[in-house]
Amino acid sequence: MIARFARRVLIALAFVLLATANSAGYRYAASDQAFYIPAVLRHLDPTLFPADAPLIDSQARLTVVDEAIAGVVRITRLSLPVLFLAAYLATLCLLLAGAARLGRHFFSERWTVVALAAALTLRHAIAKTGANTLEGYFHPRELAFAVSVWALACWIERRHLWCIVLLIAAAAIHSTTALWFMLLIGSATLVRQRLSWRTICVIAAAMIGLAAVVTGFGPLANRFVRMDPPWMAVIAEKDYLFPLGWPADAWITNLIPIAVILACWRMRRSSGRLFEGESALVGGAVALVLIFFAWLPFDAARVALAVQLQVGRLFWVLDFLATIYLVWAMAEFHASPVRARALAGLLLVLSTARGGYSMSGPFHDRALFAIHIANDDWRDAMTWAQSTPASSNWLADPMHAARYGSSVRAAGQRDVFLEEIKDTAIAMYDRRIAMRVSDRERALAEHPWDTVNGARALAQTYGLDYLVIDRPLPLVEAHRAGSLHIYHLR
Repeated sequence: MIARFARRVLIALAFVLLATANSAGYRYAASDQAFYIPAVLRHLDPTLFPADAPLIDSQARLTVVDEAIAGVVRITRLSLPVLFLAAYLATLCLLLAGAARLGRHFFSERWTVVALAAALTLRHAIAKTGANTLEGYFHPRELAFAVSVWALACWIERRHLWCIVLLIAAAAIHSTTALWFMLLIGSATLVRQRLSWRTICVIAAAMIGLAAVVTGFGPLANRFVRMDPPWMAVIAEKDYLFPLGWPADAWITNLIPIAVILACWRMRRSSGRLFEGESALVGGAVALVLIFFAWLPFDAARVALAVQLQVGRLFWVLDFLATIYLVWAMAEFHASPVRARALAGLLLVLSTARGGYSMSGPFHDRALFAIHIANDDWRDAMTWAQSTPASSNWLADPMHAARYGSSVRAAGQRDVFLEEIKDTAIAMYDRRIAMRVSDRERALAEHPWDTVNGARALAQTYGLDYLVIDRPLPLVEAHRAGSLHIYHLR
């Protein structure tokens, strides 16, 4: 028993290391942590972000994960960086365990489960959705996905109560990610139970009624409005929100998984290898595609809720299922333990080589794991920023978010004039925020932030207090951190 536990620990450790190495570099890019960290900080200290509060709250009010994380911080007294690292590691282990649980139903060889784990470490983007199969940092979306994988395993095993509990937990973590699994499992259940059309219509009517209540009086109220041209102009560059504008290769890439699922399902059916409920599960996958196409007209009409749901991300679920089927087809269609071991070895070598290249090539100067800001100058500058008044307003490069705006807001814990990458994404949830972003983008076009006259003009109009920049300017210096200069703007 001890040997089995040790083996599982080693497998989990290898999975975490390979998944992290294959995501090397991406965790340093502008990420959704630029939103989640300030949202959590606002619950820990309500005096923070007095100017950015409307921006942060426009998305934070749609989820409870920020309140939950803040509660954990209060109870455990852990710092956010340490807690986020622990949550990141837990997410990867939970995903591995859930995939292995599913593998019990799809595979007959243990080495095929190893092959699946190796395949899942090969991080890739889901075309034109803004989502990736793995992230190099903690993201509630990834955790909700891992929890939902467990819910799917419980559904297959007819452990319905646990399935429902896990889906509710996933929805509390990241509602839309859980929604795609709810639709998959719900559709699969209708197929599995072989309900009459009358019963299906009654269930559909009840669901429509519930949706009407939620969108009419709940947190999604007033979201059936059409996005007008000024609102659309702010988020137009987020082309993943509008599938009808996707290039042909994105459509092909996202629809290939359902073709793989159907082809492999037919192969398994012809060879008598289907498990109980598998055909219903495939029916649920087909239903996801039909739901996507049914949603397209609402997205094309620019209905706010349709755009905000980002339904294209349901292809992530299909990609995951297709990966399971593809690994089975390569390892077990012609039953042979040698094939499963060979595939596992090949994928492990491929994952190791890819991760090794990432760590020794383009991102050779970056640690496999990082808890705090790696750059000493930025760490010093952001520590000093935290000593300034909580009401202070900061001006930093709005385009290089990972180095400037995001750092000031998340690490410096101060209001930022504009962090264009994330602020533009949040703008889709609220027209007022979109107009704020649009106004500030126009102001930046008229007054370049990195010039003396431009920075002073912006400071006078928007009440800015400090400018952080990586070169000297003829302004009064408030703090110096290596190559970084922090100037008073008033």
